[in-house]
Amino acid sequence: MMTNVFIISAPSGSGKSTLVGRIRDTIPNLEFSISYTTRKPRGAEQDGREYSFVSRDEFEAMIRRDEFLEHADVFGNYYGTARRFLQKAEENGSDLLLDIDVQGAAQIKGKLPDAVSVFIMPPNRGELEQRLRKRSQDAESVIQRRLEAAAREIENYRKYDYILVNDRLEDSVDALKAILLSERQKRDGQPDAELLAKAERCRLERIRERLQPILQSFQKTAAGGGK
Repeated sequence: MMTNVFIISAPSGSGKSTLVGRIRDTIPNLEFSISYTTRKPRGAEQDGREYSFVSRDEFEAMIRRDEFLEHADVFGNYYGTARRFLQKAEENGSDLLLDIDVQGAAQIKGKLPDAVSVFIMPPNRGELEQRLRKRSQDAESVIQRRLEAAAREIENYRKYDYILVNDRLEDSVDALKAILLSERQKRDGQPDAELLAKAERCRLERIRERLQPILQSFQKTAAGGGK
């Protein structure tokens, strides 16, 4: 079995972690790459579960040893995907799911052009702001910085194979599951017509019209210089 590599990217607060968690529980033979990071754990995060937390010195030593498929500096902290996760998936005959940002996604696509990429889009800027405020006790300056970063990240949506607007969780779980399973089946030469049709509705060329008001919600705010 050839290993499929799936890239999932999204602005902070778009619900990506919840979606990925649900998908990992429902799709067999799907391994997950736990990113390395130099940031401190948040809330109930545990080392080796959400992330592998390492020091900046240790991360930079891993860079020198060429241990990363991709890495990036995000808000002053390093994040990276270790090569060993891909090697392990290939050895086990499994697919690999990567939860990475737009910088990392570009690096992976450069090295693995056949990787399938999915961008998780929030319903609009207002909803994203509400989610960011509900999920944390971040300072106002941090929330605004994340919203500004989201606007920049969303500009990269054209580089992704699929766009998934995460407005209703159960629908989003079903759509993401359809994308991953149909891509796996296409590699095996036996795509299920129903799954394929559901996945194709999230193709970039099929969803452009739906994206316009979402993109405009971020552009209007940027033009207005804030909220």
